[in-house]
Amino acid sequence: MIYAEILAGGKGTRMGNVNMPKQYLPLKGKPIIVHTIEKFILNDRFEKIIIATPKDWINHTQDIIKKYIFDSRVIVIEGGTDRNETIMNGIRYVEKEFGLNEDDIIVTHDAVRPFITHRIIEENIEMALEFGSVDTVIPAVDTIVESTNHDFITDIPVRDNIYQGQTPQSFNMKTIQKHYNNLSDEEKQILTDACKICLLAGEKVKLVNGGISNIKITTPYDLKVANAIVQERINS
Repeated sequence: MIYAEILAGGKGTRMGNVNMPKQYLPLKGKPIIVHTIEKFILNDRFEKIIIATPKDWINHTQDIIKKYIFDSRVIVIEGGTDRNETIMNGIRYVEKEFGLNEDDIIVTHDAVRPFITHRIIEENIEMALEFGSVDTVIPAVDTIVESTNHDFITDIPVRDNIYQGQTPQSFNMKTIQKHYNNLSDEEKQILTDACKICLLAGEKVKLVNGGISNIKITTPYDLKVANAIVQERINS
């Protein structure tokens, strides 16, 4: 089976003085998260589309879905204490409700990346089925400067070998669950990226080309850019 999980656990601290997490802020008349979910319900390969949200926002999320989304595949669950725990909560839900098969995969995506394309979703599904672990990336445009002491440059990697991570990140569910359970509590606290879990376990992670419009809305400026993108698409 193929599942999607929309990660909606962010608090939106970089968005400034707002009264709700950023995924619920309006984008041209609809919450950002609705724009994101709409991209996934267009794909009929998903058995379920899981929305993982903070406990205090479960009812609000369910109300939004009832208002804007008419697809019985969409369900809301409580997220975890961090990104990886939220992903695992989605896998645990599937395991409890449907059981896990050897070839089951999950496509995980940020709730605040509403401009994901059908092509990116499809390539994540196909590559996850073939390789087991997938990360969506775009080539780095700017030179990346490393400073381990936060004072002086300690390295400048070759830009041709550097990519910027986006989402989705997609996984064979049994495989990533096994690798995550093998981590120590200290490692779980340090590792914020799910693909790093696979790398530490010796798994190869396949790259899928993302897109420059697949932006993550985290700041007021990002929201202005997102509104401009939507308006341009309306006009055209």
